[in-house]
Amino acid sequence: MNESYEAAIIGGGPAGLTAGIYLRRAGMQTVLVERGVLGGTAARTEHIENYPGFPGGISGKDLAGLMVEQAKRFGLIIKEFFDVSVISRSESGGFIIATEGSSIEAAGIILATGTEWKQVGIPGEQVFIGRGVSYCATCDAMFFQDQDVAVIGGGDSAIQEALTLANLCRRVWVVHRRDQLRAQKVLQERAFRQERIGFLWNKVPLEITGTETVEAIVLQDTLSGEVQKLTVDGVFVFVGLEARTAFLGGLVDRDEGGFVCVNDTLSSKTKGLFVAGDVRRKSLRQITTAVGDGALAAVNLEKYILEMR
Repeated sequence: MNESYEAAIIGGGPAGLTAGIYLRRAGMQTVLVERGVLGGTAARTEHIENYPGFPGGISGKDLAGLMVEQAKRFGLIIKEFFDVSVISRSESGGFIIATEGSSIEAAGIILATGTEWKQVGIPGEQVFIGRGVSYCATCDAMFFQDQDVAVIGGGDSAIQEALTLANLCRRVWVVHRRDQLRAQKVLQERAFRQERIGFLWNKVPLEITGTETVEAIVLQDTLSGEVQKLTVDGVFVFVGLEARTAFLGGLVDRDEGGFVCVNDTLSSKTKGLFVAGDVRRKSLRQITTAVGDGALAAVNLEKYILEMR
């Protein structure tokens, strides 16, 4: 497959879908490519309460579905399971987005690849991925019904996912390296009220053990140094996010966390390459900010393309 468009969007989460809606309404020939399932991290969130327009909240899957439906209604071409391997400049001054066996050429790009969960990096983590180690409670909670699990982390995502797990699991242990959570107060209060959730303060994981599947996690107390083994059937990891930017090479500047640096128009250091959503350097990563990014990046990419014509 070798196709050509005026604009290409890489990433099918809220930022990318919003950009697609704006570009198509502006009459731009636009394609959106997504390496996995549309909707991004938002689609894996069980219940969203802070997105305007839904007083009773909405599931992430349903919200993502509405965004996809709206984008398609405006004629956005969407290619799922298109895993970009490299982006390079074309002879015409545009970009070539390549994957194994195919490529797409575009005059301008919006990068909206979002983030992926960081790994703890302890023995057993890689071994048991899919066999007790997970990074998505919404996806995998059903496999641990009436079982005991550990959640590593103390931020919003960790506590939200712990609450999700508590609906099905017998016991949910939140393992946190500090003596207090970093999550929003409203989430903390819900977690403290949930009888199935317990907290292991000042603990760090050392190893995940088991035979065919996870059987235990080894923890160390950060104050005393004492080591204990906690028997669990699953380990859910929520220790932060990292940006998906390796395939960009030197086309962008990144901060120490790998997030892309942009100016106030959301343009990277490479003309014609704009960045939207969680993948860019920013202080707040929410669906609302991703949607705003998508709109701003699209408007500025449209201006760039019109100037290039």
